[in-house]
Order: sequence, then C-alpha cells, then structure tokens
Amino acid sequence: MKPISLNFIVLLSSLSLFLSHEMHGQKGTVRIHKNSQIDTLIKLKKEVNLSELNYKIQIFSGVRSGAEKAQKEFNQSFSEWHSEKQFETPNYKIWVGNFKTRLEADRALVKIKRKFSNAFYFKPKTDSTNPKQ
Repeated sequence: MKPISLNFIVLLSSLSLFLSHEMHGQKGTVRIHKNSQIDTLIKLKKEVNLSELNYKIQIFSGVRSGAEKAQKEFNQSFSEWHSEKQFETPNYKIWVGNFKTRLEADRALVKIKRKFSNAFYFKPKTDSTNPKQ
C-alpha cells in the first residue's frame, strides 16, 4: 500500500474545514415602489395590441365545405397559430395568426407553405375581430 503524502493530508484537511464551515449569504428585503399608473398603461398597451391590424396568413379561399376542411387540417397540423373563418362574398376564407411584424409572418409562411402551397400573408384593411368597423 502506498503511503499518503503530507500534501494530500493538508489539502484534504483544509478542504474539509472549508466545506464544514457554515456559510451565510446576505439577507435583506426588497421593496418595490410602483406608480399606480403603470397598471393602467399595461392594460392600455394590451388593448392597443389586440386592436392593431397585424399581418395574417390566408390559407384558403372558396366554398364553405372546403374552408371547413382546410381549417380542420390546419388546426391538426399547426396548433401554435389560431385560425379563423371569414366570409367575404362569395367566398369563405381561412386566416391564421396575428403576426406583429412582416418578418414574423414570413417565417410562419415558410412553415405553412409546406402544407398549404397557395398560402400568402397580408395586412387586413379592417379589424375582423371588431364588428363595428
């Protein structure tokens, strides 16, 4: 059996002393002072984001039965984006997503075109979620 060197014993002793010593971190409290108008601004920003006319992708335009079939197929293939059926005389259209930027819509379009080759992105002229317009 090999004898244990003195350096090893010193290293092991100092390591055990270091690890056995109880360590304490700084303790304190954090107080956040928030202006009451911040909540109002956040709520207003959310409303503006919902009402903005962002980019959408159209995957189908045609008869109702075809639109329902396309929407069902889309929902099964792409769960990350919302789809909606729109009626613009005389066609039913399936629109998907609500992309904030053209780049975001373009990235989604690349994925969607693999399954729906006629898909394209556009910016709606009126907000389809607001019937008053």
